[in-house]
Amino acid sequence: MRPFSILDALMQPRGAVLLRLVLVAAFVATCIAYLPGIHGSFLFDDFGNLPALGATGPIDTWPTFWRYITSGTADPTGRPLTLLTFLIDAHNWPADPYPFKRTNLVLHLLNGVLLVLLLRRLGRFAFKHADNRRTDLAAAIGAGLWLLHPLFVSTTLYIVQREAMLPATFTLLGLLAWLQGREAMVRGHCLRGGLWIAAGLGGCTALGALSKANGILLPALALVVEYVLLRNASSHNTQLTDLASERAYRRSMLLFASLPAALVAAYLLQQGWSGITKGISSVRPWTLGQRLLTEPRVLLDYLNLLWLPRPFTPGLFNDHVLASTSPWSPATTLPALLAVFGLIAGAWLLRRHWPAFALAILFYFVGQSLESSTVALELYYEHRNYLPALLMFWPLALWLCEVRLHRKAEPMTAHGTPPIPGRVTSWLSASKAKLALATLLLLGLGAMTHARANLWGNSHDQALLWARLNPDSPRAQANAAQIEMAGGQPGLAVDRLSVSLAKAPDQVQLALNLFAAQCQLGHVDIATLTASRVALRTTRDPGSLLVSWFERAIDQVGHAPCPQLSYATLKSLLRAALVNPYLATNPGRQQDIHYLLGRLALIQGDADAALAQFNQALNKQVRVSAALKQAALLGSHGFPKQGLAHLDHLAVEPKQAYKAGFGMPRIHAWVLQRQQYWPKELARLRATLRDDAARQARTTE
Repeated sequence: MRPFSILDALMQPRGAVLLRLVLVAAFVATCIAYLPGIHGSFLFDDFGNLPALGATGPIDTWPTFWRYITSGTADPTGRPLTLLTFLIDAHNWPADPYPFKRTNLVLHLLNGVLLVLLLRRLGRFAFKHADNRRTDLAAAIGAGLWLLHPLFVSTTLYIVQREAMLPATFTLLGLLAWLQGREAMVRGHCLRGGLWIAAGLGGCTALGALSKANGILLPALALVVEYVLLRNASSHNTQLTDLASERAYRRSMLLFASLPAALVAAYLLQQGWSGITKGISSVRPWTLGQRLLTEPRVLLDYLNLLWLPRPFTPGLFNDHVLASTSPWSPATTLPALLAVFGLIAGAWLLRRHWPAFALAILFYFVGQSLESSTVALELYYEHRNYLPALLMFWPLALWLCEVRLHRKAEPMTAHGTPPIPGRVTSWLSASKAKLALATLLLLGLGAMTHARANLWGNSHDQALLWARLNPDSPRAQANAAQIEMAGGQPGLAVDRLSVSLAKAPDQVQLALNLFAAQCQLGHVDIATLTASRVALRTTRDPGSLLVSWFERAIDQVGHAPCPQLSYATLKSLLRAALVNPYLATNPGRQQDIHYLLGRLALIQGDADAALAQFNQALNKQVRVSAALKQAALLGSHGFPKQGLAHLDHLAVEPKQAYKAGFGMPRIHAWVLQRQQYWPKELARLRATLRDDAARQARTTE
């Protein structure tokens, strides 16, 4: 007879209650661990995405709703489902960050619930000889380890990364629906099963992709589960024995899994071929080939963070990650490449003997295939692990709960008698040790997550720690310097930025923040002015920093804390950016530079020079929004006639008109056209400028 262990206590009727208590404890612990972080502030990309909530007015009517929901520019889809969920938290901008973070935490908990359900079903499908309540407990522990892992703090508490959380939600829902359909087909219910599969792999893939592009990996992930776990399971409820059911299932999987997965693979191959033969954007300081050599190193670092968790990591700043230039540079490139291929090949070869382990590994790498392969995204982001790591801790949980693929013989003595008490005691001790280990793991992860969430609730300490953990990251150093300047410590910012700028002289964020820090101290030295010009002439893309920094600087001229912040200085800096070869091929950045030169002329009272620069900005890329902004600026500074002339210039420059790209931008343009939004805005501004011009003419008579 099998010896009774502490685990068996969980399998008794009262064990079901205890199992629920384990689940509740895991969710309560997650809430407690994350609580300090939900009071944090907006960060970085939040400011690039969330202002759309008020871009065309408060979202309290259907016209503003449709303008908002189609305003996304990330991915061809624009991620409208993610934008829709932000309406749970605010209908206008600026807004309070707390509701956004609270909703992210609720979504993380929901994903934990769905993960428990998925692991429970997989365990019951795959491990026929195990007690169901053992596999259920393993599901709870596996989901708890994922929920409480500190690596996912930078996804859950980073508001904009709801777009990384929602695909996980729909992937879990899709896999559950697919398994429901598969089970129905095993029982001979082909129609019902086909509908479940269509809803799961068809509908949830669409919803996931409308949240973020990696939602389209759901069909491929289902195939991994099918061929690694279910096809190797001996359980009768995973095998299709009826010929009609098998044919119907095969057709359903071909349509909703194999075909979409093949299309994704073809897209990735096309992106790789195009990137290698035609090159990628000059914004990237590496080639696609170098990216492909670098990603194995990145993936191993991700796995290191997953399996050797720590409370503090580099966080959002990973611009210091150096691209591999060859298999031998850096030296870790080739070993990392071999290790990744070894893990993939080993998992596939061991899928019959270690199915849960093989599934976790292959699920992870397929989940990473879109963001860590041929698409020329940035090299490294922690949030890319949120979905791929869903099954990562299930094998450990199965081991802790002593779930085996095949039933092993009961322990017996050489004479066929039950084991002696000493061996029973040893077996009991092992069970207790595993449960103690599971408890310690959950508590340890919870403590680390709490420590990390506490940091996310304190932007000052967060910035300084990230700078210390990322000494070679220009973004991290610039962010810490801004915190120090805001805290009245510009001297510390100067010391920090001077060291970093010497290492990376093309980094505008370092040069301009050093300029600002020295200006706060009362004097900008010649070396910093020269370094700022060099950075603006050589940077690949300053992004939104160009406009935001210069707008603040222009507004400070005349009452600046340092004499070097003058119109002449700012103009010389912008002229340096104008001759930058990388920015010369970027119409949007050229437009930004001429707009800023126009603002500079306008603040000096030279309306004609401002008009000329604004017209030139419009020539670079004809955007109605830019023309409206610039004409309104002319009017607000007392030059309504020039504002009207700028709108007239818009009317005669249709050849360079900005054309919306494929996907959601084109739908957004259609919505605006359908609502006659721009014509109405232009008419309203023209009327205002005419009234101002007429009033101005009367006062001068």
